Amino acid sequence: MKKLSVIFCTYNRDKYIYKAIKSVVDQDYNPDKYEVLLINNNSTDRTERICKQAILDFSGVDIRYFDETNQGLSYARNRGIEESKGDIIVFVDDDATVFEPDYLSSIDRFFDNHPQAGACGGPIIPVYEKAKPSWLSHYTEQLIGGALYMGKKTKPFENGKFPGGGNSAYRKEVFQKYGLFNVNLGRKGSGLIGAEEKDLYDRLRKGNVQFFYLPEMGIYHYISEKKLTFNHFRELTYSIGKSERIRTKGVSEKEYKGRILSELKKWLASFVLFFFHILTFAPHKGWKLLQFRWYVTKGLLGK
Repeated sequence: MKKLSVIFCTYNRDKYIYKAIKSVVDQDYNPDKYEVLLINNNSTDRTERICKQAILDFSGVDIRYFDETNQGLSYARNRGIEESKGDIIVFVDDDATVFEPDYLSSIDRFFDNHPQAGACGGPIIPVYEKAKPSWLSHYTEQLIGGALYMGKKTKPFENGKFPGGGNSAYRKEVFQKYGLFNVNLGRKGSGLIGAEEKDLYDRLRKGNVQFFYLPEMGIYHYISEKKLTFNHFRELTYSIGKSERIRTKGVSEKEYKGRILSELKKWLASFVLFFFHILTFAPHKGWKLLQFRWYVTKGLLGK
């Protein structure tokens, strides 16, 4: 029985996947205590070949490869959970690298020292392959790059916050008790539907499961030039709203109406931030926030 199962779910990321795997297996952590699972979700590039080369190159680590033919990140994640042998499930994005030298050992220690915890996640530092756009603000960087930093101390996630899905760890029993990822949510191929993590953490909150920020659990998340285009921004923000529509309607009509009310409050906050950026001579950042809100709302309302 392994202590940790590190799962990479991958779709057409041949540029990044080898480096992602290497960043984990280079850790100073006993290879007898963990495994790496590679879940290929119908990639059409060189992903399969690169994954199988990694298995040969890192033969000292238990690395297993699987094809998941049901298209969708949630399907791939669920397949990884089902195939795993570890007590702790760790998800790392296929376009990320672990940068803390004790990433795996910190997760191991955390769950030993926090028996009440069901999950944890750590810092996500965006790395831009093209110059960072001037229109990026604190909020839009969270959107585009998944940026997450909450300091140097371990602490619970509060106020509706939760770990980033591409840098998270769970007790396996969490999935056995509260269910797997919702396959109606999550990215499918090149589509940008999400909210599968939020759906899971909502279930955990209702079950009074605690989840924590772990500062030693840091990754770099590589942001391609394509992700900085207006078309990607528009599709991503619209998909956030659409995802929320699917997620909340899947719970109840009351939940959906509550989310619309929450969107109205977010509009108010967005206007406040817009005028703040105007006053601080960064109108492009403020305008981008209003665009963000506009497309999210359209997706939420099904327009």
